[in-house]
Amino acid sequence: MKFAPVSNNRRRAGYTLAETLAALLFLAIVIPAVVEALHVASRAGTASIRRAVAARIAERMLTEATLYTNSSATQSGTQVEGTVDYRWTVTRENWVQSSLPLLTAEVRFLTQGQESSVRFSTLGHPVDAIPGSSSSSSSSTATR
Repeated sequence: MKFAPVSNNRRRAGYTLAETLAALLFLAIVIPAVVEALHVASRAGTASIRRAVAARIAERMLTEATLYTNSSATQSGTQVEGTVDYRWTVTRENWVQSSLPLLTAEVRFLTQGQESSVRFSTLGHPVDAIPGSSSSSSSSTATR
């Protein structure tokens, strides 16, 4: 019984050891870089979400201070969203015109181990225009 000679095409069908090692080396370099890039993107996403939540809280506190309060005192508190504490402060100070208060809401929070903050400001209603304010003493009478 005679065997047919092995052709060069049949011997070349698999990968060589050098090709396999080159592929493993390439994967050893690429995989850690991709994992680190995903980690950085995840941290950036978390920081962005926390900043958006803080902006929403600051806007709400600023709106409440604009509409419902007429004191010159600083207001502060803490709001918990998920596992994160957001500490907010609303301050009222005189603007260029003494009758217009400048309201500033600042929300502080931790992200990536560092404290970050979001700050919004707006002008409030003139003190004389707020109904029930202590500085406006007007009375009205209705006649029929």
